[in-house]
Amino acid sequence: MPIAILHDGATIDVQVHGEGPNLLLPVNPEPAEEGPAAQAMREWGGDPSLGHSLISGLSAEFRVVAFDYEAHVMAHPKTLTPDNLAHDLLAVADAVNAESFGYYGYSWLALSGMQLALRTRRCAALVMGGYPPIGGPYAEMLEVTRASYRLAVEERDAPPRGPVEVGDWDNVSVGASPEQAGQFLALYESLQDFDDVAAQDRLGCPRLCFAGSADVIDYSPKWGGVRVDIAGPLVQRRTELEKFGWEVHVFDGLDHMAAMRAERVVPLIRPWLAGKLR
Repeated sequence: MPIAILHDGATIDVQVHGEGPNLLLPVNPEPAEEGPAAQAMREWGGDPSLGHSLISGLSAEFRVVAFDYEAHVMAHPKTLTPDNLAHDLLAVADAVNAESFGYYGYSWLALSGMQLALRTRRCAALVMGGYPPIGGPYAEMLEVTRASYRLAVEERDAPPRGPVEVGDWDNVSVGASPEQAGQFLALYESLQDFDDVAAQDRLGCPRLCFAGSADVIDYSPKWGGVRVDIAGPLVQRRTELEKFGWEVHVFDGLDHMAAMRAERVVPLIRPWLAGKLR
């Protein structure tokens, strides 16, 4: 199994599935194990086998390079900056001799993909799901991650709490240590001066973005008291995005969790990538 050495010297396992053009896919490649954690994820709208399903749906046409970057940074907290993100993603590509590659990421991993594409000509196609390429909620996410870090510090020494009802986002535990939460706070702090509109002229590869039309979260004061609107920029600024070279897709009625499911993503991105990657 290939191993990539990241910017801080830590290593991450990389799996390669299929043949064809390279596609970097930062997902958990393992199928879900049954148990309380997998069941809880399903109840909250997630798919514990998401990465495995994406690989299965894409590896018939692409050489899928799968690596669980999110799990890695949770296990090995690090300094997350745009430069470090790009360094790490290129290290993965280097570990499997992928000189040119497509990239698909969702949510903060979509944001990471755009930072990668701004720093290398090796990215031949970019797909961003669940995060807008322009009008991104960088200030709002800073407030949310500030709250997450504060709550992680508070929860560190607090007694364990009982289970939370499905859908009760206001009372759900952070579920992260201060070190884990702090790296995402640092990431959004480093992005406060990033001008995503001005950056568009530096993106040279084909690109696709998508989100669910209901991907809007109003956070309570406990979580920063802000509205994180992912769908809005894709809907309201679609013409602008298309002028910048983006293909835009909005899944009607879907929220953040529903729009990332493999049965929706694969039929959208597989033919698009097949037409862009050679």
